[in-house]
Amino acid sequence: MSSFQLNINPLKEPLGFIKVLEWIASIFAFATCGGFKGKTEIQVTCAKVHENKTITAAFGYPFRLNEASFQAHPDANVCDVNWKSYVLIGDYSSSAQFYVTFAVFVFLYCIAALLLYLGYTSMYRDSRKLPMIDFVVTLVATFLWLVSTSAWAKALTDIKIATGHGIVKELKPCGQEVMCYFGSVTSMGSLNVSVIFGFLNLILWGGNAWFVYKETSLHSPSSTSASHSQGGIPPPSGM
Repeated sequence: MSSFQLNINPLKEPLGFIKVLEWIASIFAFATCGGFKGKTEIQVTCAKVHENKTITAAFGYPFRLNEASFQAHPDANVCDVNWKSYVLIGDYSSSAQFYVTFAVFVFLYCIAALLLYLGYTSMYRDSRKLPMIDFVVTLVATFLWLVSTSAWAKALTDIKIATGHGIVKELKPCGQEVMCYFGSVTSMGSLNVSVIFGFLNLILWGGNAWFVYKETSLHSPSSTSASHSQGGIPPPSGM
């Protein structure tokens, strides 16, 4: 194995430059989703004592809403109801965790690929296996970005519904004796950004597949063989 020799020239080429963009986009993808914390508030009015209270359900990544119970401060039982026994509806942890975990793996792969591009440029160019492995990984990553982002976008839509106005209808205590009104819910702008970065990653990886493909022996085998001649691979003979 050749020694590490820093060469920044690949950063001036689409192969290296796009990889840097993929690395940055993956950070935004998992950071905007994995770091989210929010809450939804319900205004409760007791018919007997005519008092108004606010109950709150806090939620966040990984969005197991069925574990987010309502809390009433400072009174634990507002309108003689134990609100801690009532929770939000839905468990969207599978989609959220798949999206974030995949983004983290992409982040780590981009670091490894950049080290290979910048530190072992000659080894990457002269090898037949490394560009092919890189190409296969790029295709798989493109597909997984499509799957994970689509699943997360659908889950986000359901989360907005589950924490929005419709939650009032799902609370059994709400009725004639206890009047419930939707108060507010934390803005989910950062989660919208995470979906945008998911599709941005999809575009970046899909576009970069062409530049990685050009490094493989599948693209112009004759010229590729000539470039690998220093590695002991003879060029094809003429017809």
